[in-house]
Formats: sequence, C-alpha cells, structure tokens
Amino acid sequence: MTGVPCNPENWVELHGDYLYRFALSRLPDPKSAEDMLQETFLAAIQALDRFEGRSSERTWLTGILKHKILDHYRRIGRDAGPGERDDPQDRDPDLFGEDGHWKSNVNYPSEWGDPDRTLDQSRFWEALGHCLGELPTRTARAYTLREIDGEETDVICKDLNITATNLWVMLHRARIHLRECLELRLIGKTKT
Repeated sequence: MTGVPCNPENWVELHGDYLYRFALSRLPDPKSAEDMLQETFLAAIQALDRFEGRSSERTWLTGILKHKILDHYRRIGRDAGPGERDDPQDRDPDLFGEDGHWKSNVNYPSEWGDPDRTLDQSRFWEALGHCLGELPTRTARAYTLREIDGEETDVICKDLNITATNLWVMLHRARIHLRECLELRLIGKTKT
C-alpha cells in the first residue's frame, strides 16, 4: 500500500477497524474514539495532496489519528488548568495509607497466562479501554503517552504541564489501578 493513496471511499473498509481499536485504546469511551476517527478521515482527505507515499497509507492515517488524539487531550488539559491533581479522596484505602504512601501489604499480580495471546485478543483492548476510562483524564493520558506511545518523560511533562515527580506518581497509580481492573475484567479475580 506504499505509494499513492487509494480512493478515500475505501479507507473505512481497509483501515477503519484498526484505527478505531487504536483510538479506543487511547481514549476513555467509544464515542470519543468514533469522533477522533471521523476527524482523522476528514483531515486526511484535506491533506491528500500532501501524502508523498513515503509510508503506507495505514501508517499515514495512524499518524494523523495520533495527532488528533493529542490535540483532544491538550484541549482537555487547557480546560482543566495546570493545577489539576488527582484528588486524595479518590485514593483506594486498600492501597494507600492516611499519609498517601503505598501500603506494604499490596498483593502482587496473579498469573495471567500467555501474554502474547492475551494481547492479541480484542477483549484485552476493550478491557484496557474501559479501565483507562476509569482513571482521571490526565492520569490516563500520562499512562497512554508513556506506556503505549513510548513518549519520553520531558515530552509528557511538557504536554501535561506537570513535573517529572508528578508524572511518576501518576504512572505508578495508573499501573496499580490497571492491574487490578484488568485482573477483574480478564480473569475474574476479586479484590482481596
């Protein structure tokens, strides 16, 4: 598919499912993913004459989608203001003590089976999207940028207008929440 793009009328059929799953794994709900997909296709049609064919059509469309998702979170970040922090009231008392530090009796993750097979399952991506949607918006964004998109710390801190220390706290809390949420949704483990 490298070279001149095919007819935009075929984009939904050829790339729609892939792009939708990509958006859904980075956004809190299906409606937002659908909106970003529509914005991506519109932007791609407007930029069609600038596509040089140096990448595959899917890669080009995915790049546009990534930028649309980043713009979406930047808008949310501007609306929320730079001082937004996770509310201490939202902390799980089973994980955090009164002083805000981790309790030492937190259980380790249980066995998840074959991770390669699980990763390929659409059920995993649906569960991950749901679990990310339960996180505060900025925490979900920080996790997505770092762990899914592989962005560097300084890029994420600049994008979210936070310190590196705040980023690491957000990532740590996101990982704990996602671990518990995914265990609950994928293997039916209940909280202990």
